[in-house]
Amino acid sequence: SNGFKVTVFEAEGRPGGKLRSVCHGGLIWDEGANTMTESEIEVKNLIHDLGLEEKQQFPISQSKLYIVRNGKPVLIPTNPIALITSSILSAKSKFRIILEPFFWKRNEPSKVYNSGTEESVGEFFQRHFGKEVVDYLVDPFVAGTSAGDPESLSVRHTFPELWNLETRFGSIIAGAIQSNFSSKKDKSKETNSSRHKKRQRGSFSFLGGMQTLPDRLCKELAKDELRLGSKVLSLSYNHDSRSALDNWSVSFASKGDKRMQNSSYDAVIMTAPLCNLKEMRITKGRNHFPLDFIPEVIYMPLSVIITAFKKENVRQPLEGFGVLVPSKEQKNGLKTL
Repeated sequence: SNGFKVTVFEAEGRPGGKLRSVCHGGLIWDEGANTMTESEIEVKNLIHDLGLEEKQQFPISQSKLYIVRNGKPVLIPTNPIALITSSILSAKSKFRIILEPFFWKRNEPSKVYNSGTEESVGEFFQRHFGKEVVDYLVDPFVAGTSAGDPESLSVRHTFPELWNLETRFGSIIAGAIQSNFSSKKDKSKETNSSRHKKRQRGSFSFLGGMQTLPDRLCKELAKDELRLGSKVLSLSYNHDSRSALDNWSVSFASKGDKRMQNSSYDAVIMTAPLCNLKEMRITKGRNHFPLDFIPEVIYMPLSVIITAFKKENVRQPLEGFGVLVPSKEQKNGLKTL
């Protein structure tokens, strides 16, 4: 809590929200998100402060990822030579990728993304690389990371780094190369005599599953700062209060005690899904505060299926991080992440 007096309200009887790890017969699986990344420095610092670095688990073959093409898994190319020899894309799409830096230049504003409009991920990548790249690379990647499709996600919010590269350089590939070169140049200025163990990168989980993270966070809270089984029913903000503190009133009901309870706070941070937020009664200065300014957000329904096999029953080594299935390769109408 970093020196602040906080109270966490959780409607369920356990911490973690959508994160839930299950252990059965020596097998651990996650019913929600099963990996995360340290792409933000704040996440890296949090894991360090919680002492969870030694519990991080990285996949053995994280660089080997497969995509289904014509009913068969094809290894995703990770370098230009592998791209040329790969069967995942046609020759036309390969040439379009190679020539992308020459077609998209920084001084061509008519081709550069107009920040006044909201462009989808699919539209963005199709402009640069064509429809086949969207169908067989972007589509399965977006499904596997966001459980969405390229046409329903905003590129500015889903891939802000790529959006910024186009704004700065025009070409995504040229911008990525130049940014990567600059990053390596900056790192070369740092001392090479560091004794710290080189940290792995990419997605990871924890020993015991993803619920290790919220469980560890709860240990930073006092017993009275975590209210499990407590559903928030209404929020009230009194802007006429003479004091700068205790402007928020939170009404909630606990399991086992259906009576309405109230607590006062100087600030409220809401992390519940928007559908739950709209169910709450929110008032400001004793007047109803409408939430019609909140956009309509669609939460994609997901079903998690866990399959496990004994090692002795697997005859050949399975090297890879996973297999992604493009929408065009799925015949049953159900999308697979």
